[in-house]
Amino acid sequence: MNKEIREPKQQRAIQKKEEIIKAAYKVFSDVGYYNTNTADIAKKASVSTGIVYDYFKDKKDIFFYVIKIYINDVKAPIMEFINSIKCPLDYEKLANDMLDLTISIHKSNANLHNVLHSFADTHDDINEEFIALENEITHLGAQKLNDLDSNSTNSTEKVHFIMDVVQSFAHELLYDRHDYINYDAMKQFVINSIVNTLKA
Repeated sequence: MNKEIREPKQQRAIQKKEEIIKAAYKVFSDVGYYNTNTADIAKKASVSTGIVYDYFKDKKDIFFYVIKIYINDVKAPIMEFINSIKCPLDYEKLANDMLDLTISIHKSNANLHNVLHSFADTHDDINEEFIALENEITHLGAQKLNDLDSNSTNSTEKVHFIMDVVQSFAHELLYDRHDYINYDAMKQFVINSIVNTLKA
């Protein structure tokens, strides 16, 4: 018989659960999912392993909460950026700002980003969380594009394509880092591609 997981009601218990999640976020970021166990998380949170199991079924259960934090940390600045876009549009500045924001988000979450995405490749339930985020950003971006330019066509496809290009460049710049690539030149190619897509 599985032990019943407590859903904290009192502020102290809620805070304890949040502290465990924050500790897990740090441990997963530092050593990855497979090199982490609940004892590591408990130690980082300064609680016993038994306390961890009061609030979570297992390590993967904790990981889901960490994913939620990560997604919110990623989503908030992107949504704020999209909502702040106004006419008249300076396409080149918009593209440059979009790239800089994406690079900044990836840089600030670099360790955990790699852990989460490698894990998502083999776990459909976690991959669905990232697909949902991608869908939400795509639809909001497409709606914004339609609001700003009533003559825009294929807005959803444009936004989705731009997201792919921007993400790919951020990954290349921060994670792959080929010595033979001039990243300033590549960034300008990406900006040109975004501008041409938005104007198409």
